[in-house]
Amino acid sequence: MALPLVVPLRTPDTATVRYEEHPHGRRRVTIDHAPLEGVTPDQVLDWFGSLGATMDYDGGVVSRYLAWHPLDHVRWELARPAPGGGAAEGARFRIVERFAGRPEYAIDVVERVEKLDRTGIRLVQRIGGAVVTQLEHTWSAGRGRTHYVSVLDLGARGPLSAPVNRVLRRRFPDPMVRAWVRHNVEEVGRLELLLPMLAGAPARA
Repeated sequence: MALPLVVPLRTPDTATVRYEEHPHGRRRVTIDHAPLEGVTPDQVLDWFGSLGATMDYDGGVVSRYLAWHPLDHVRWELARPAPGGGAAEGARFRIVERFAGRPEYAIDVVERVEKLDRTGIRLVQRIGGAVVTQLEHTWSAGRGRTHYVSVLDLGARGPLSAPVNRVLRRRFPDPMVRAWVRHNVEEVGRLELLLPMLAGAPARA
């Protein structure tokens, strides 16, 4: 049973979204989100470093990951800790989600955290050492708010990558990309609710 939303989700028209086509079938989607009011970059960094923790939510104690998007998130786990331990640079995250809550838009992936600091996070999948998907979130401080941008790259670079990119297009067709955009706008917007709730509260293992 899904958790209650507590507040309505943001809609895609609250963000500026750009779709780009690149050589050899590679695609890029950029989402410039509406500012996160009352949120700091350090709070966002702590959020990504503590996804395995729980939090008080709607009168109970729940997984932070499920509270983040009660409709689409299924499971998060630390598939491999960072070299220094925990969810930091060098870790591997297992992410299970269903965009728009639809089984045909489900993903179950393990991604390497190639960057995680107070400026952003970069999650990467590689095949034979080549980057085939990359999701990078960057954030920066404003006056009492945080500016947040998400960039999704689908496909590897170079002429020899075209066959791999064709497979990715079949696995991630345009309707699924649009469903991911809505999902990303919704989950980023949720941080405006969840992070102030956590302010001053210790992380629960």
